[in-house]
Amino acid sequence: MSRSSESSNWEGGASLRKQRISGILNLDKPAGMTSHDVVARVRHLLGIRKVGHAGTLDPMATGVLLICLGQATRVAEYLMRSDKIYRAEIRLGVTTDTHDAEGKVIKTAKVNVGEEEVREALASFVGQIEQVPPMYSALKREGIPLYRLARKGIVVERKPRTVKVHRIKLLDWSPPLVTIEVTCSPGTYIRALARDLGERLGCGAHLAALTRLASGRFTLDEAVSLDKLAEAAAQGRWQELLHPLDAALQDFPAVTLDEAAERRVRFGQQVAIEHSGPEPLCRAYSTRGELVALLRYDPQTGLWQPKKVFTAS
Repeated sequence: MSRSSESSNWEGGASLRKQRISGILNLDKPAGMTSHDVVARVRHLLGIRKVGHAGTLDPMATGVLLICLGQATRVAEYLMRSDKIYRAEIRLGVTTDTHDAEGKVIKTAKVNVGEEEVREALASFVGQIEQVPPMYSALKREGIPLYRLARKGIVVERKPRTVKVHRIKLLDWSPPLVTIEVTCSPGTYIRALARDLGERLGCGAHLAALTRLASGRFTLDEAVSLDKLAEAAAQGRWQELLHPLDAALQDFPAVTLDEAAERRVRFGQQVAIEHSGPEPLCRAYSTRGELVALLRYDPQTGLWQPKKVFTAS
């Protein structure tokens, strides 16, 4: 074998090992980038093709954006189910077509409200509420994203969606700016909350700034910037920044499979395990401590069916 072919094989092997790396990056998204832009940047920095994100942030927003690498892309749905915490700055008296600072101003009004009125209005949005999604959103109508229709000046009726706002804390009242911290269910539009607050107060409003402080267990305090990721990649130590794939599955109980059960699960076969509880899903590990699968309980057989099986790293 020639030296060049040896080098080629080594590089191919290294590339293959890199592609097998799985995990979750907690990134602090900078303003001005779409979530897709961040995914493309991570893919370029790390040389990994299979990259995705768990929960879109608008271009103007900053903060926690969870990036899934390798097999972790298969558990992104469980990351997206988690509650979120945001810090939002809302400007009263100015209404825009996108409900945020990037939109076109369509109406202005005097702000004749006080702090107590603002507090009362904010309190009315705590709990289970109905929220009409913005036209400028990624929701689809007959396969077409709403924002594409909005850009053409087309407005379609959107059905209200039920979301839950657990808490709204007033951080600062500096008229006409209101700064709040919101803890809410996934699927809550903070832009829509800003719009509805303005309507409730009678002066209109839009979202001036937004930072995601937390997504489930992942917080902004622990997030890394793209610059830090680039530095770590250049030094060959970016894997130190990865959270394990099963960090997305911590809400589910864990079981350990013996070797025979592990083989059955890897072949997609049902297994009997000693587990009792209301949760119909559990994460299954090998005796070596490796995550093998996410299992789903089958009430008809009383056995556990592999829902997602993960290849060994």
